[in-house]
Amino acid sequence: MSFVFPDTVLSMQSFDEEDKDRVVTSSVPKELSHVPIPGGKKFVYQVLNGPNERCLENFRMDKPVFYKLCDILQTRGLLRHTNRIKIEEQLAIFLFIIGHNLRTRAVQELFRYSGETISRHFNNVLNAVMAISTEFFHPPGPDIPHEIMDDPRLYPYFKDCVGVVDGIHIPVMVGVDEQGPFRNKKGLLTQNVLAAFSLDLRFHYVLAGWEGSASDEQVLAAALTRRNKFHVPEGKYYLVDSKYPNIPGFIAAYDDVKVQTGEEPNGYHPKDPKELFNQRHLLLHVATNRIFGALKERFPILLSAPPYPLQTQVKLVIVACALHNFVLSEKPDDFVFRMFENDRVAGTEDASMASEQEQEQLVQDEKHGLEPMGFTQEQMEDSLRLRDEIASALWDNYVHQDLS
Repeated sequence: MSFVFPDTVLSMQSFDEEDKDRVVTSSVPKELSHVPIPGGKKFVYQVLNGPNERCLENFRMDKPVFYKLCDILQTRGLLRHTNRIKIEEQLAIFLFIIGHNLRTRAVQELFRYSGETISRHFNNVLNAVMAISTEFFHPPGPDIPHEIMDDPRLYPYFKDCVGVVDGIHIPVMVGVDEQGPFRNKKGLLTQNVLAAFSLDLRFHYVLAGWEGSASDEQVLAAALTRRNKFHVPEGKYYLVDSKYPNIPGFIAAYDDVKVQTGEEPNGYHPKDPKELFNQRHLLLHVATNRIFGALKERFPILLSAPPYPLQTQVKLVIVACALHNFVLSEKPDDFVFRMFENDRVAGTEDASMASEQEQEQLVQDEKHGLEPMGFTQEQMEDSLRLRDEIASALWDNYVHQDLS
């Protein structure tokens, strides 16, 4: 299973409470009626019947993608037309809020509905997408990613790599009595979200809802040992940076090894196999910047703490990742994905190195936290040996090319 929610029960709002309006069962039209309609309906009508760019700007996806999502939600019985609000407008309200990081009052004025109506439909759509979100997440396939296959710097050395695992801190709003665990090492209130994703920016697995004070390796340990656990295909692995341990299924960068970030510049000469390994590792790990950048660009509600219950804030992360995958499957050259198509890290820094505090925590976790993950000492040694073998093969090829 590629989707994970914290150990709480999802409460889906009943459609019997829906707007007190009679449900209309007509099918989703491909274009709205050309009869002018006042208020919020007029806004949605103008957007969906105007240039595609207006839909992209307002609802964060192309019109065909928007309509297909409407069709899916209606066909599955998750959203229904009412006398007052059609499915298109319900979805538009939700996407407009998460795509522009707006609060209910601002959306009220645009759509001309009460705050209670806006809030109800926002939650209806959130729960509807949440209900089918697992269908938008898929495990990695058997093929070698073309990002590796087509790059002689990476193939065949990383041929068993299926993607990257990393964490991201998303701002969260909680009550004063709950703030302690959610305050991260920077003093900010966040949820620590773990994501596994492919090199072509598709989320495989997302675990949201962990407190900001939890370390990344603690969240990974939870993902690997929970009932609905994260599964790495046999013989494959994900890349992680050095704030994570190098364990079976996860190849970390070497600690205490400085690298030149971004593309290898002219005149760049790594001094040993570990530095070269970290450099090549980073060329793939940069997918982290691209996927999280694209996610936040499309859904800027993730940039600040929205005033919703904690469970809703956690759902928003999962739903945003699910919609990211849906748009990517329908429109791979979407405007947001084009923005991050060739994103690279620039400059010279210790990009692969964990902070001193993270390294200290990692040492403690390696002493106390790896056994509960179910790994034996032999498995741990095999994982370290695999990394060394990749580094050695990279170095042998590098030296051979340098001499030839």
